[in-house]
Amino acid sequence: METLESHFYNWFGVLLFMVLYGVVLLFLPYYRKMDKKPAGTYLAFVAAFAVEMHGIPFSMYVISWIIGKNLPEGVLWGHTLVNSIGLGGMYVNIACAAVALLLILNGWHQIHKHYWSKENGSGSLVTSGIYRYIRHPQYTGLMLLSLGMLIEWATLPLLLLYPVIVVMYVRLAKREERDMLREFGQAYEEYRKRTKMFLPFLV
Repeated sequence: METLESHFYNWFGVLLFMVLYGVVLLFLPYYRKMDKKPAGTYLAFVAAFAVEMHGIPFSMYVISWIIGKNLPEGVLWGHTLVNSIGLGGMYVNIACAAVALLLILNGWHQIHKHYWSKENGSGSLVTSGIYRYIRHPQYTGLMLLSLGMLIEWATLPLLLLYPVIVVMYVRLAKREERDMLREFGQAYEEYRKRTKMFLPFLV
């Protein structure tokens, strides 16, 4: 119990993790009100991750109260894979975060350089860099970032929110593609046919 208590009630850690994982939203495109709901859901996911990992393990307390006994570490609290591969889940999370940041920052750079600048009055269709392989690298990155958190520290809120995040960003991506079709027409349709949406060669 002493080890458990020493891991929690670290509110500076909660704030730090919320800032670290929340700052990626600054590098995602926001030009429509419809973007706010997916972003809010992602922030709720991050808050749940940070609070349950460094603040208070609500999932453990709730489930323990319902079933009348404490859950072992790795079951809806603690490092998810601790009983099978030790702290391996933490390293999986770090790897997911590294790849996710590369996707998000590369996507942001390409969009900022070729689409948002609009030096000639209109943005150009971006098909270079990471956009050569997938159409929505920033959303892929955000979903991968969330998946890493889930793998490291799976709790009830994260298990419930992750599918919601995926559905919301898939829907957002489809709505944005309709805008791109209106703006770029046949050029975007040809790009969409040859380039996968989220995962190269797969989806």
